[in-house]
Amino acid sequence: MLWTTLRLGLRSSVAASLIASTVVLTAQTRIAPPKNSYTPDQDVKLGLQAAEQVEQQMPVMRDELVSSYVDHVGKRLVAAIPSNLQHPEFQYTFKAVNVREINAFALPGGPMFVNRGMIEQAHTEGEIAGVMAHELSHVVLRHGTAQASKAQKYEIGEVAGAVLGAIIGGRLGSAVSQGTQFGLGAAFLRFSREFEQQADLEGTHIMSAAGYDPRDMANVFKTIEEQSGPDGPQWLSDHPNPGNRYQYINEEAQHLHVTNPIHDTREFDDVQAHLKQLPPAPTTEEASKTASRGSSGGSGRSEGPPPSGRAEAPSSRYSTYNVGNVFRVSVPSNWQQSQSTSAVTFAPTGATGSVNGQAVFTHGVEIGIARNQTRDLQSATDQLLQSLASSNPQFGRPGPSRDTSIGNRQGLETTVSNVDEATRREEIIDVFTTQMHDGNLLYVLGVAPREEFSDYGPIFQRIVQSIRLTNDR
Repeated sequence: MLWTTLRLGLRSSVAASLIASTVVLTAQTRIAPPKNSYTPDQDVKLGLQAAEQVEQQMPVMRDELVSSYVDHVGKRLVAAIPSNLQHPEFQYTFKAVNVREINAFALPGGPMFVNRGMIEQAHTEGEIAGVMAHELSHVVLRHGTAQASKAQKYEIGEVAGAVLGAIIGGRLGSAVSQGTQFGLGAAFLRFSREFEQQADLEGTHIMSAAGYDPRDMANVFKTIEEQSGPDGPQWLSDHPNPGNRYQYINEEAQHLHVTNPIHDTREFDDVQAHLKQLPPAPTTEEASKTASRGSSGGSGRSEGPPPSGRAEAPSSRYSTYNVGNVFRVSVPSNWQQSQSTSAVTFAPTGATGSVNGQAVFTHGVEIGIARNQTRDLQSATDQLLQSLASSNPQFGRPGPSRDTSIGNRQGLETTVSNVDEATRREEIIDVFTTQMHDGNLLYVLGVAPREEFSDYGPIFQRIVQSIRLTNDR
């Protein structure tokens, strides 16, 4: 009963506050949605699939006060969406995630998730509303599917794991650590600078119409940058700074005159005080590792025994696979394909299994795409190796990188040792990397026990040379 009463009260306050606050729009920037080959109904289907995966693997808060507060702010913003951007099909939901980083993300069709860290570190409710209005603008402008339309076409069924892979990561043998993605995740959660500026500007319009001061959006972005630098926190790695963000948001705010803007509210003070009484939130990486040790059912988690380490010998015949309209590759015909949230793996019978609910492999290759912000291949490769080392405690020191080619593109090959978690045997990992046209890093991890690497090394080379990028112009 408390849940129902609280939510009804918040809904009433939305209407009352909208009446009390007025906004005059003068010479505001007009934002037109970009071209999009998806339908709004497809946005909804894709977003719901991805949201289901997020709820399975991220610690969504079931706290009544926090959940109601986030829902209240979200619905207030939805009520202020301009008529030309309203989509009756969309299903808006707003949920808090119990992780400490300053972050929020929204999925096509309406689902939005706000990190507890965002709520705890905000100075005013207007700052929370600013970040949420920015994310809501990505939804109403349909930036996720517009970006996917420009990149490549995807099947509806591919989206859930791919989007989740852009949010959380795993261990070697399933996915490179946090910050990697395979396929659609990059398109849905990492936007161009043009789309970022559009979301900033449209977000100021929405939050102003909802009674908030748009300068609060500029303030929170400035705070994030000052705390961690422009490439520091997860929010900014997913949302690249278009440049002069603080300046142009404040300039837009001059054309949006809000009477009695909302800054602090009693609900905001109450929810921050309540969060201080709860145990500290884990990091996203800690939360994802906890999820991987949980029950089966989420992408990237697996039930079953660990791999035996006795793998079937590679066939001399090769089969070609087309992977997600991203690339095609040829592998030994007796290797089986499996896809996690962030990569695709090809491995022989006997080489795959599970350790603590996490899918792993002892022989074979993993191919994926790592999010990257540098155009220097060596620097990007070093970042990838650092991610691997952070997720694998017995990861060795990489040797010097050597020039190679992948898919007729310039690449690097780096060899490093590791200790397999399942067999406790030392293994050798051949790491191949190249940069795609969009700057992201295509990587191939060839894995085999040290005593068998001389047999597998030539196979990894042949697999890498067979790769052809199918949509990288």
